[in-house]
Amino acid sequence: MRPKATVTAALGLVGALTLTGCGGSAGDANQVVYWDTSGSAESAVFSELAQECGRTGGYRVRVETVAFDQALNNYKTAAQGGQGPDVLRADVGWVSQLAQAGLIQDLSGTPLTAGTDDFLPNTLESTRFEGKTYAVPQVTDALALFYNKRKLDAAGVKPPQNWDELKAIAPKLGGENALFLNNDEYYALPFIYTHGGDLVNSDARMITVNSPETVRGVQVAKDLLDAKAARTSLDQPNSYTSMKTAFTTGEAAMVIDGPWAVSEFTASPEFADPANLGIAPVPGSATPSPVGGHDYVIRQGSDATEASQKFVACMSSTAGQAKVAAELGLLPTRKSAYDDPAVAANPIVTAFRPLAATTHSRAWIPQNSELLEPLQTAYGDVLSGRKQTQAALDELAQTYQTTILTDYAKR
Repeated sequence: MRPKATVTAALGLVGALTLTGCGGSAGDANQVVYWDTSGSAESAVFSELAQECGRTGGYRVRVETVAFDQALNNYKTAAQGGQGPDVLRADVGWVSQLAQAGLIQDLSGTPLTAGTDDFLPNTLESTRFEGKTYAVPQVTDALALFYNKRKLDAAGVKPPQNWDELKAIAPKLGGENALFLNNDEYYALPFIYTHGGDLVNSDARMITVNSPETVRGVQVAKDLLDAKAARTSLDQPNSYTSMKTAFTTGEAAMVIDGPWAVSEFTASPEFADPANLGIAPVPGSATPSPVGGHDYVIRQGSDATEASQKFVACMSSTAGQAKVAAELGLLPTRKSAYDDPAVAANPIVTAFRPLAATTHSRAWIPQNSELLEPLQTAYGDVLSGRKQTQAALDELAQTYQTTILTDYAKR
């Protein structure tokens, strides 16, 4: 999962162009059109790898860089009209939705589903829908606690292992500047998971977003603000940017973020020496972070299915993942990639490896991504004090039942 505010279409073609006919192999079985939804700091590496795969595999590759926050809707529109890319870099939360809609190929029984034992088990969950495999894991990610080592050393404190410890050390780190909380739904999940909560129980077909455990978790985030042990931005669209600015200028001592943020952190004067950037688990339980990342999917109706399968196999290979991890610090989904010397030497990947292996699973249902937007509204209402936590989550549960999960029961 990547914050919406970090996504740009600075390179290549924007997704809107696909609606006028761009994209897709258009009858050319030897050309793979690949929609890359990575950020501007990463797309050059993925493009280089894609072209290498084409040269060694004997097919052509056209890379189109598409804004992440436009890609899902643009893909659905294009694919429903028999257009769009042959291969899409999809957020893990999109796969079941696209599979249910019949817009991506069932990969069960193809060479792409052989040898899956090398993948981290939690990265395979998002690739399956109703007993079939529709995707191949590309990268995984987890949220972590980033901290300014100089500031914590000067205060004589260590990264907190739970939220009570944060409250205890906050006065030594400037009070509310001890931690900047991103006012965003995805970043609410660690608080929810730490206390045993969740948004839904898909096995029981039960909405649990207003359960006592979930309420307690969200309340902990609000309590940190009230205790002046953390701060946030009430301007939700710009909250992530504000968080990054506070951290990279040395104003905030700690933030919660993912491996995608490292390149921006280390580009700042505060972390020009990467050794000053500390990484620790998010305070709380052993598995507080949601599993995130991206998968490769192949469009239903692609004229370049065979070449696309070769392309996905190459991009997701141990060598391909090792290149991406070594150059970008993104987390491989293959166990074997972590053994590559260049990957093992990357301190970011090394720090995140145990976190990626213990992430909290999500509900891999077609409505997965639809659950997050209304959660953002509720979370913002709680953090701002506009609504009490229980009331905000009760309203959210009602929204889920009436507009998203109409066949689910409320607790």
